[in-house]
Amino acid sequence: MTRRSWKRWVAGVGAVGLLGACSSVPIHGNPVSSERQQPPSSFFEVDWWTPLVAPTSWEYSPREFATPAVDPDSGRVIALTRDGVIRGVAPGGTVEWSLKTPNRFAAGATVNEGVAYVPGGDGTLYALDARSGAIKWKYEAGESLATTPVMAGSLVLVVSEADTLFAVDTETGKWAWQYRRDPPSGFTIHGVSTPLVKGDTVYLGFSDGYLVALDAKGGTSKWEKSLAGGATEYLDVDTQPVVDDAGRLYVASYQGGLYALNAETGDMEWSSTVAGITSLLMRGQILFATGNGRVDAYLSDTGKLLWSHSLGERAGQMPVMARGVLIVPNQRALLFVDPKTGQSRLAWNPGDGVSASPHIQGSTAYVLSNNGYLYALRLQGSGG
Repeated sequence: MTRRSWKRWVAGVGAVGLLGACSSVPIHGNPVSSERQQPPSSFFEVDWWTPLVAPTSWEYSPREFATPAVDPDSGRVIALTRDGVIRGVAPGGTVEWSLKTPNRFAAGATVNEGVAYVPGGDGTLYALDARSGAIKWKYEAGESLATTPVMAGSLVLVVSEADTLFAVDTETGKWAWQYRRDPPSGFTIHGVSTPLVKGDTVYLGFSDGYLVALDAKGGTSKWEKSLAGGATEYLDVDTQPVVDDAGRLYVASYQGGLYALNAETGDMEWSSTVAGITSLLMRGQILFATGNGRVDAYLSDTGKLLWSHSLGERAGQMPVMARGVLIVPNQRALLFVDPKTGQSRLAWNPGDGVSASPHIQGSTAYVLSNNGYLYALRLQGSGG
C-alpha cells in the first residue's frame, strides 16, 4: 500500500496570544510577541496586516501552505487557511466575505477574470466570484486537491494528492479530461508537482519519478520520461517544470537530481545528481533551486553550480523574485537572499514562521504566516 511520508498536522500545545485589533501591536513587529524590532526599511515596510485564524488550545506548530492569490482588478486577496476557510480580503486588510469548507488547504487559489479557483482539501474544486465569494460552480474530484489551479485556455487544471490531473471547463465546471499515474509503493515526499502549460502542451511530474508531456486539449500523452535515477523510494518529481526561451525544460527528481530536457522530445541535454530539490525558479539564465537544507543557483545552459546557501535542517519552499531579491520561505522565516551571491541579507519571522510562498503583485508581497496572519509588505529596492 502506498504510504506518504508527510503527516497530518494535529493539535498540540503552545497556542499563544489572542486575536486583537490591528492597532494593538506595532505594525512592523510580530503580532503575537509584539516584538518592536523593525525590519530594515531598505527591504520592505508593512503596509497592513490582519489576523485570519483564531488560535486554538493545544495547537502545536501551526502551518499554512496556501499562497495568497490576488484579484488584479479589485485588489482583493483570496486567502485559504488551515481552518478550511476561504476569505476575500479587501485592500487594507478587511475581510469582506468567507466560505467554510470541511478541510484545510494544501495550495493556494488562482484568480482569472474575476473568478477565484480554489483547490479544496475536501476534494472539491470551487469557482467563486472574487468580489463577493458567491459560488459559480463546484467540481467534485473526490480526491484531495494539492496544487494551485492553472489555466489552459478554456480549462482549469488541478492535481490531487493521489497523482490525478483533472481538467475542468471554466464556464460550466464540468469534467473535460483527466490523466492519472499510480503512486509507487513505499514512501513519497510531501508535495505535488504543479502543471506547466506552454502552448498546447502540459508538463507535469509525478510521484513515480516520471515527467510527462500531455496535449492540453485532450490529455493524451505526447511523451514521458523516467527521472528516478534508479532509486526505489522518494522517486517524486514534485517541482513545477520551468521552460526557457530556447525550448529547454527544467525539472528535478527528489532522488534523481536536476535535469534539462528538450521540451519537444523529452531528450536529456544535461543533468546534475544533487538530491532533495523540490522547487525551481528561473530568471534569465539562472535557475534557482530550493529543497532540503539548501538554496542553489545554477547556470541554465550547462547546469554549473554558481552558489549554494545552506539552510541547516530547514527545507526551502518555493522561492519568488521581487525587487532584485530572492525571497525564500523556509518554515521558520522569510529569507531575503542576494541572487548574485547567495548571501542571506535578512530573515523575517512574522510569528511561527512562513511555509507558503508570498504572492508578488507589483511592489507588494502578500504573505500568509504560519500563525494565520495575512501581511501586505511594500517592497523596496529595484529590479524584478
